[in-house]
Amino acid sequence: MKVSSAVTLKLLAGPLAVCRLPADASVPAWAVGALVSVTRTPEELSVVCAEQAVPDSVRAERGFRCLAVVGPLSFATTGLIAALASLLADAHLSIFVLSTFDTDLLLLRQADLAQAVAALRGSGHTVAGMP
Repeated sequence: MKVSSAVTLKLLAGPLAVCRLPADASVPAWAVGALVSVTRTPEELSVVCAEQAVPDSVRAERGFRCLAVVGPLSFATTGLIAALASLLADAHLSIFVLSTFDTDLLLLRQADLAQAVAALRGSGHTVAGMP
């Protein structure tokens, strides 16, 4: 199924941090919060979690907010992330994307959130949890 219509996104609790640890690091006990994602590659261990839980000594990009596509989404859905990413790129906004079994998540800098919401709403999408 190709996405050709508007979707609803929901602002999740934040702020969040995106952290980089060595590839052989254990999943840290501080990786907590309403949204936690842990991804290991041969080069790194990436952790997304509540910003306030991350120790100051950890290499991290802080100050992210998350817009979650209201799902669940079918695995047959195509083009959704491409369409949303393109829309936000046209607004000169950088995103960090995560996906789960049920949905897709767009992480944006807190400072860019209002502009992102305006761009999404301007294209017919609904954003819940924002004034």
